[in-house]
Amino acid sequence: MPSQYDTGMQPPGPSGGLLQNLKSSMQINLDIFREPRGVMRIIHFVFSLFAIISICSYDNEVTFSVKCPPPAPANVVKFPYDYPFKLDHLSRQVACTHPADRYLTLYGDFSSDAEFFVAVGVLSLLGAAAAAAGYALYEAKYQSNPLIPLADFGGTALLALLWLSASAAWANGLSGIKHSTDPGILMRTVQCAKDDFCTTVTTGSFSGLNTSVILGFLNFFLWTADLWFVYKETPWFKMRQQPLDQQIN
Repeated sequence: MPSQYDTGMQPPGPSGGLLQNLKSSMQINLDIFREPRGVMRIIHFVFSLFAIISICSYDNEVTFSVKCPPPAPANVVKFPYDYPFKLDHLSRQVACTHPADRYLTLYGDFSSDAEFFVAVGVLSLLGAAAAAAGYALYEAKYQSNPLIPLADFGGTALLALLWLSASAAWANGLSGIKHSTDPGILMRTVQCAKDDFCTTVTTGSFSGLNTSVILGFLNFFLWTADLWFVYKETPWFKMRQQPLDQQIN
């Protein structure tokens, strides 16, 4: 009987062999989601999504009430802002002044902190989804290959560290936003204090952004807590258990 080489067929390449290997080891196992390791991945996905939504869906505005020369009425200038919080990109010309050369601006660019926070959230979403899919489809391979649990442990530790860094950075960024939009501080700036140009400055609530910071640190806690459940699957934990089992037996 001619072989595949005699008939002109090419032998499977490395990528084909890897794909075939993955297909052969695939076996759906939803029981993993009854265990803490699987449940935690679902919790990670949900709370990472909440953290991203809380910051990306937030919007606020700063409103300046300014004096205009009589007989023009008082003018209201609004500065709506949202993610990624580049406040220093916002500038408005006050049309009622003559000549119309008075501008109002906001100060501070907090986009780097906000974008870092969202990037960690997206990375966590993808990591949690990939881990959950791996548990469900390749649990047998996960248990038989000691390198996979080690990689899982390392990835979990990395994301926990990233959540801590991103949450601390975003908490600092939020503090800067509150300072830059504080009515008392804006009233003392040159643009408002000159000729008592601004009569009032108001801003909205920061509850949505406060929630995002809380969710960020909560995600750090959740990823850190999961390290124990992932650690129990690593060779480090199993090697420590073997002498104990031998002593009991």
